[in-house]
Amino acid sequence: MRTSPSLIAIDATVESKHAPADAVTRTFAQLIETLAAGSVDSGGGNSSEEVLIDTEVDGSRYLLLRMPNRNRVQLSPREQEIVRMVAKGHPNKVIADVLNISSWTVCTHLRRIFAKLGVGSRAAMVAQLLELGVLSSEHRASGGIR
Repeated sequence: MRTSPSLIAIDATVESKHAPADAVTRTFAQLIETLAAGSVDSGGGNSSEEVLIDTEVDGSRYLLLRMPNRNRVQLSPREQEIVRMVAKGHPNKVIADVLNISSWTVCTHLRRIFAKLGVGSRAAMVAQLLELGVLSSEHRASGGIR
């Protein structure tokens, strides 16, 4: 997965003239194009931001940062089991019986998974996890609509 660079102006002086802003914009646009072309190492898998450029132009300091990928979802092993079973179409009661836990506990796990993913339904959860690559297509429910 690829992270996107973010441009942040810090320590900007109030007296700074607006005319040189075009030159600054062009310079940063060229730098971002260079980064997008892959000429700079992406620093794969960093969990913290990475400073790509730290420069001062016309009295203003600029930082070009590569922000960490926020699309990763950390699911516990139990949450992963529940997600797989939900993706296969099992109701909470069956999941509870198979995992030897109460259906209330299954509901609690599902609420926590929904919160982590920012979704509100089982279908949205499965769709989001398929999109993120956490689930493979083999986990989809077998059988069609009846």
